[in-house]
Amino acid sequence: MRSRYDWGKWGRGALAFALGALLTSCSPGTFQIGSRTIGWGNPPANVGTAPSIPGPVQQVPQTGGESFGRGPVKVSLLLPLSGDPSLAELGKSLANASKLAMAFIEANPNIAENTTITLRDTGDSAAGAAAAANAAVQSGAKLILGPLKGDQVAAAGGIARAAGVPLIGFANHPALAGQGVYLLSVLPDAEMKRSLTYVMAQGRRGIAGAFPSTPYGEALATAFRQQAVAAGFNAPAVYTFSAPSEAAQIVAQAKQQIDRGMIDTFFIPERASAPAFAAALASAGVKGDTVQIVGSADWAWDQAILSTPGLSGAIYPAVDEAGFAAIAGDYQSRFGTRPHPMATIAYTATILANVNTLSMATPPYNPGLLTSASGFNGRDGQFRFLSNGRVEYALVVKRVAPTGATTIEGPKL
Repeated sequence: MRSRYDWGKWGRGALAFALGALLTSCSPGTFQIGSRTIGWGNPPANVGTAPSIPGPVQQVPQTGGESFGRGPVKVSLLLPLSGDPSLAELGKSLANASKLAMAFIEANPNIAENTTITLRDTGDSAAGAAAAANAAVQSGAKLILGPLKGDQVAAAGGIARAAGVPLIGFANHPALAGQGVYLLSVLPDAEMKRSLTYVMAQGRRGIAGAFPSTPYGEALATAFRQQAVAAGFNAPAVYTFSAPSEAAQIVAQAKQQIDRGMIDTFFIPERASAPAFAAALASAGVKGDTVQIVGSADWAWDQAILSTPGLSGAIYPAVDEAGFAAIAGDYQSRFGTRPHPMATIAYTATILANVNTLSMATPPYNPGLLTSASGFNGRDGQFRFLSNGRVEYALVVKRVAPTGATTIEGPKL
């Protein structure tokens, strides 16, 4: 009988990942739980070098922390453990998930114990992330996991790259990825690719999308345009908005093309504005069997999405939630509370760091191995890093229903 991971063909890289409510940021230095935009602060232009931190002197957290694991390869995990209480609580959940993954490694006789992980506090600032990355490099870390926010990944990534230490960050801003800096979160390109290939296979031919006028929205719109062409669609109709109150105006603009059959699929990936667009479409007399609404992975775990009548029948791409369900019980037993849905990203990263062919290579975690085309496979399906540092996931397609979202097509890259 196999362990809970498939260690067969992919024995060097079986992982667990279920990413639901992503952290996101409305602007650099701000964030909110349960939204995606924390990774969307404006990254420094010089992310390839160690950044200087402008402005007044900031209180930088102590970067040293506890270590766990018994392996010879040093890895640093950078998380917010101080500063804003909500962000620190999330950081604690990710840290606990990493400890849980290490316990799994230690308890499994079929898995070599290759790594020791040192937890380092970034606080909630780019300065804290830079200090933690510097401490990681000086301690001899061969790999850095994290940090979380976009501005922190930019700061830590510049330092790691300059030192030749690979970094696997948890933000979802594609521009942060690059040589030596990898992103483990679901990115817009992957979401759009999965959704567009699915609706093309369903016979849909006229697509449109509405995107917020934010860095996050711009990245989504860019991915939408690029992946639409790759999937075989004609140039899509793209609308932008500054607030959900503009939904009715956008739907009115699109209505003529909808009535002519030129738009049969409408992408509304931002979860906060999706109910407003659904209401506007319903008020305009547009029925779900006429126009397929498509969301994003950001919709996962959101009760407002599930309870909006106009979104019943809408679809969205997502990571299979089985990975989260598989660790939630063990996490609760050990730490006395349920993990944050994003905690599985730290669990995944910890397992990945310990993989024999990565951690014991010369040099460890070299790009040729991290970007292997075969990728890594676990109970939540495949993922792989690309040479540009971005990640592709095998995502499922889910359909919204009043009783909850159901999977209508299994994972595909």
